[in-house]
Amino acid sequence: MAGGEQLEVLHALDVAKTQWYHFTAIVVAGMGFFTDAYDLFCISLVTKLLGRIYYHIEGSPSPGTLPPHVSASVNGVAFIGTLSGQLFFGWLGDKLGRKRVYGMTLMLMVLCSLASALSFGHTPTSVMATLCFFRFWLGFGIGGDYPLSATIMSEYANKKTRGAFIAAVFAMQGFGIMTGGLVAIVVSASFRAAFPAPPYAVDPVASTPTQADFVWRVILMLGALPATLTYYWRTKMPETARYTALVANNASQAAADMSKVLHHQVDIIKTRTNNDQESNVSDSKAANFGLFSGEFARRHGFHLLGTSATWFLLDIAFYSQNLFQKDIFSAVGWIPKAATMSALEEVFRIARAQTLIALCGTVPGYWFTVALIDVVGRFNIQALGFSMMTLFMLGLAVPYAHWTSPGNHVGFLVLYGLTFFFANFGPNSTTFIVPAEIFPARLRATCHGISAASGKLGAIVGSFGFLYLAQSPDPAKADHGYPPGIGVRNSLFLLAGCNLLGLLFTFLVPESKGKSLEEMSGEAATHHDVPPNAHV
Repeated sequence: MAGGEQLEVLHALDVAKTQWYHFTAIVVAGMGFFTDAYDLFCISLVTKLLGRIYYHIEGSPSPGTLPPHVSASVNGVAFIGTLSGQLFFGWLGDKLGRKRVYGMTLMLMVLCSLASALSFGHTPTSVMATLCFFRFWLGFGIGGDYPLSATIMSEYANKKTRGAFIAAVFAMQGFGIMTGGLVAIVVSASFRAAFPAPPYAVDPVASTPTQADFVWRVILMLGALPATLTYYWRTKMPETARYTALVANNASQAAADMSKVLHHQVDIIKTRTNNDQESNVSDSKAANFGLFSGEFARRHGFHLLGTSATWFLLDIAFYSQNLFQKDIFSAVGWIPKAATMSALEEVFRIARAQTLIALCGTVPGYWFTVALIDVVGRFNIQALGFSMMTLFMLGLAVPYAHWTSPGNHVGFLVLYGLTFFFANFGPNSTTFIVPAEIFPARLRATCHGISAASGKLGAIVGSFGFLYLAQSPDPAKADHGYPPGIGVRNSLFLLAGCNLLGLLFTFLVPESKGKSLEEMSGEAATHHDVPPNAHV
């Protein structure tokens, strides 16, 4: 049960008008997510180049590619690091405070972005091993950014626009993906102009100039720049009032911290805290239950199951969508056969294609969520997103032979883009937002970290499990080094089933639109001093 002093401070936050500091917090937290997306997704832009540089086979009619186990390691090790970081830093953020941990994650991201680009070794194996090592720790830092950024933004925001603020932080991920593509376009085009090279079919060795080894390193290294620029501002952010008041039990310090941003309410908060002694927020059994207690299971067990399961199922579908990007890009002529291009031209074309997908399908979906989440609610957006993703996946799967035949690629591309749109204007955004709103303050970052880690587990399943499943049942048609699978069409049916399950688990997650964090978590259940229905 919360004392009057603490909830008075938090009520002041809930009813505060939107002001400049809110936008500063969005930018500071959002730049972390910008960097997260850049670092996680830019590796897919350079894996083909890595194969050409380090795994060239003399006399082969096609360029070198990463062996399946190396490709899985290079792409997947960051996901494993992210999953670990989400659990560890989520727990640490609840133990030590959001502010004390927030700078650690960003510095880890900066250092490991630079180190990834400087991966060393005398053999391809040693270079890939070094790259994987640093990308694991890069992912570890990225993982910490998920629960901390979401929790900090939710605890700073007022209840009227809280959803939009958290969504805006997450939406920076779209700009990070798009910027990664633009950087790859500029870098590859610059090197291609400076060091012209023939297609692989003309001269296999000369098609990959020596200078190409710098291209992937520059692209990875530039991921450190946005995080570096915002590190200072992260260190200057005060601890959130909700953590200070509800976890550290220091209402006067919470008021002092918030006086820096709620200038028009300084006198009210100071009067409240100077006239009263500090009171213990966690003075009852109900306020002290732990994550593994029966009380937590009774109050929030189904909520945590809902947030974790929906994020897990969403990421299976979301991250598996890149399995048929190659079919689309080849069908529409965006990416010709590898042997007809030089190494740098291939990087350029892959980056251009992924940037167009991000611009047309990914970024708009995020910002539709920002605009509408506090109008139509989290539940409606998530349910709509899962429903539409199910329909579009079935729309791709049922007539798959039709879509992949010559002349029908435009329809495939439209459905593919709409699937991405409704993932982002849907569960990809809401699964990030809701766990930061519905759990108690002392467990908020931990529960968000558990939910996010479940999502990354789904990403691993989607990226690598379906990479094998989607292989052709005909061994002769399966990609080199992969066993036969069930094919893309049957994989799409499975993914549609994942989306349908996600829709069902959505019903376990409560609607938080227009409610304070304390109302959602039950921390204000018995408090009567602050009007429960006060409006901003």
